[in-house]
Amino acid sequence: MGYLGELAQALAYLKPGDLSCVEDAYRLADQAHAGQFRSSGDPYISHPVAVAEILSHWQLDAQAVTAALLHDVVEDTQVSTDEIFRRFGKSVADLVEGVSKLDRLEFQSAADAQAENFRKMLIAMARDVRVMLIKLADRLHNMRTLDAVPPAKRRRIARETMEIYAPIANRLGLDALYRELEELSFRYIYPLRHAVLAKTLKTARSTRRELVARVTESVRQQMDSAKIKTQIVGRERHLFSIYRQMLGQRKGFAQVLDVYAIHLVVDSIPDCYLALGAMHGLFKPVPGKFKDYIAIPKSNGYQSLHTTLIGPQGMPVEIQIRTRDMDRIAQTGVASHWLYKEGFGELTEVQARTTKWLQSLLEIQRTTGNPAEFLEHIKIDLFSEDIYLFTPKGRILSLPRAATPVDFAYAIHTDIGNRCVAAKVNNELAPLRSELKNGDRVEIVTAAHAHPNPIWLSYVKTGKARSQIRHFLKSMHDEESVALGERLLGQALRAHKSSVDLIPEEQWAKVLRATGVPSRTALYADIGLGTRLAAIVARELAAQSPLPGTDEQPLSVVTIDGSEGRAVQFARCCGPIPGDPIIGFIQKGQGLIVHTHDCRTARRTRTSPGRWVDVEWGVHEERLFEVQLRLVAANQPGVLAKVAAGIADSGSNIVDIKMDDERGIYTGMLFTLQVSNRMHLARVMKALRRIQAVVRISRVRE
Repeated sequence: MGYLGELAQALAYLKPGDLSCVEDAYRLADQAHAGQFRSSGDPYISHPVAVAEILSHWQLDAQAVTAALLHDVVEDTQVSTDEIFRRFGKSVADLVEGVSKLDRLEFQSAADAQAENFRKMLIAMARDVRVMLIKLADRLHNMRTLDAVPPAKRRRIARETMEIYAPIANRLGLDALYRELEELSFRYIYPLRHAVLAKTLKTARSTRRELVARVTESVRQQMDSAKIKTQIVGRERHLFSIYRQMLGQRKGFAQVLDVYAIHLVVDSIPDCYLALGAMHGLFKPVPGKFKDYIAIPKSNGYQSLHTTLIGPQGMPVEIQIRTRDMDRIAQTGVASHWLYKEGFGELTEVQARTTKWLQSLLEIQRTTGNPAEFLEHIKIDLFSEDIYLFTPKGRILSLPRAATPVDFAYAIHTDIGNRCVAAKVNNELAPLRSELKNGDRVEIVTAAHAHPNPIWLSYVKTGKARSQIRHFLKSMHDEESVALGERLLGQALRAHKSSVDLIPEEQWAKVLRATGVPSRTALYADIGLGTRLAAIVARELAAQSPLPGTDEQPLSVVTIDGSEGRAVQFARCCGPIPGDPIIGFIQKGQGLIVHTHDCRTARRTRTSPGRWVDVEWGVHEERLFEVQLRLVAANQPGVLAKVAAGIADSGSNIVDIKMDDERGIYTGMLFTLQVSNRMHLARVMKALRRIQAVVRISRVRE
């Protein structure tokens, strides 16, 4: 029987008309690849046929199988995409083109190149998941035949598979494929470790064979006694799974006892729980080792009951109990009830979960311009272990382990995340950075005028939360930079006795063309961020032609009220507060940095006069500024409490306290306080001087 005959048998589930289309595709591929051979020496046509047969195990539609047979013809032969379109239709042509683009991706060592290629791959999958299924089948067959390629290339392909393709297969719920890809990758990345572990497992298998047979027979008798119709399947854990446990827990092989697992496949969900009770009646369960993935499925749709029992002679045995539908989903994930099959009016839960995840990829892509950032966000989702959390209304959300209330808020909705200010975990207030535990009930408290805090980026765990926070902060920063840039340019133009409104449109157009900036807004943003100097832009604008009627305009300074956000920063070296004489320095990429006039750091950097700007305080509403006070007090009981009370009575808030390590008669304290202006600071210092134990107090300037 030739390749076509074997393929036709595997595709017996297709309709006759669809099978005829697949046969036409085979003939085209066979003709196009004639004379081509693989590294193993086999005719090249054997590869696309093997890929199509892998897809047949998932019972994919005729379009996907046709595209699998043709996935290499565009790259390696004279057949064009247009010819495929004419003969097999748009869907097949799009699939072939999508897979061909993925084939052209080379995961180079350069981080940016790899990130960009990874981004393209995931976006292609988000548009049509069949593209990725064909690519995964293609990679599986290549891994199965990897012995024929040189060792260096073998290791590179295996590592690429372990880091990229296996996690995607796992996320799509393709468990059997995921485990085989991991196992093959382990074999080629660490051939010696794989060989030693395989030999050790073979020895252990022979010594434990009788025990495993006894356990299996005991399980069979118990199920018969409980009158539960059961299919019993025993299997060993994969070598890589054992190796990962040995590595993670720093154990030797002899210490990894749960090497064997028994799958019980039953007819219904009630039978699953009856079987669980029967198993716990047969052998004692290991506390803390029971997981109910039926009530709360994994994020990739996997459902099963897991429990670990202590069998004969103390040998732990993992038992997994599921229905036939669950077993099929466990093996084939998103491909189990194919998304593109006719007759399925609604998406299954697995498909719905996968579709939601794929849509989230596109959402993260829209809010992330940097490929490396995109890769960072997605890898968080691909490599995470899930925990399951509840909303106040009982809805279940799946998030990565160690996720925070901020991750939870963004998982509900982006607006909830952007406006969250507090969280209640199990009806008790909890910090936004606290790690959530499996089964927690989480309620998010929001405020209308709240917005994301940059500190959130240091502890959020989900890709969506990280990308949305960065997107919001960047947008806010851009708006602030534009507003500041317009004010700085207005100030610079006054020196030329002009203003932004008096510059003619044609002069704006000339300057924008000369600078290569697309718009006025972008020019303002550049000035606000310090990448262009306002004085130079103003000179170019005003130099175009003299502007009449502007002789009366006075020179003015930039007014700072403290509400400008990240576009205006207050220097840490001198900590200016309202009432201090101030001056501004335009720092490239950071915007305007405000210093006090007598700041020594500012004095040292005044060698760049074009970057210094006159600034003054405006009206600041309810804004608090941080200031540091150095205080020396007698080392006596209760002195810190008296100082803290004095600060609180003055209407100030303590942000931080540091105390001297060496304490004698007197002790030094460094307070970081929040005050509204110099008058407020003076009131605080006056109140502290009234405390008898306080010997000396001063503001820290540098």
